[in-house]
Amino acid sequence: MLDRDGYRPNVGIILVNARNEVFWGKRIREHSWQFPQGGIQRGESPEQAMFRELQEEVGLTREQVRILGRTRDWLRYDVPEHWVRREWRGHYRGQKQIWFLLQLTGRDSEVDLRASGHPEFDAWRWNNYWVPLEAVIEFKRDVYRNVLQELSRFLLGLGESGAMLRPNRRTAKRQTRSQEAAAAAVPTENLPPEHS
Repeated sequence: MLDRDGYRPNVGIILVNARNEVFWGKRIREHSWQFPQGGIQRGESPEQAMFRELQEEVGLTREQVRILGRTRDWLRYDVPEHWVRREWRGHYRGQKQIWFLLQLTGRDSEVDLRASGHPEFDAWRWNNYWVPLEAVIEFKRDVYRNVLQELSRFLLGLGESGAMLRPNRRTAKRQTRSQEAAAAAVPTENLPPEHS
């Protein structure tokens, strides 16, 4: 389902633990890491899609998380043409996303990457809040920056600006140099739009 501008409606999920570290998933059989995300199906609200994707990709239910906030507006990114399936070229431009910030109220051991028959991730870890900015594939980076900044205001102990969480660029780069290299090594053939 694409809108008239060629963007697929999608939800993104930033899941934090009690230390405000973020859930970071490794794409199955790939060397790239990202936040959980997925398409909104016809008739679904963004919140319904978010809970469905949370269950499918992370194995958590609404009873195991608490919604802390969501982005005000749709955020868009374009997918480079060589990443788009041939049959979608000329129609598909990228994703438009509503992002949710969730806090895990259950235990780490409740995360189940095999909850669905089609797992998205084969590994996961908790990361410093700003690490994904440097580690995610380049075409998603502006959206990740905007999302992390906008949603940081909902985290406990932070002012409206999220100043306490501003990234230390040097530290973040040092921590993520290997992750960034891994994120760039993503196969470019037959990547379906819902995974972009």
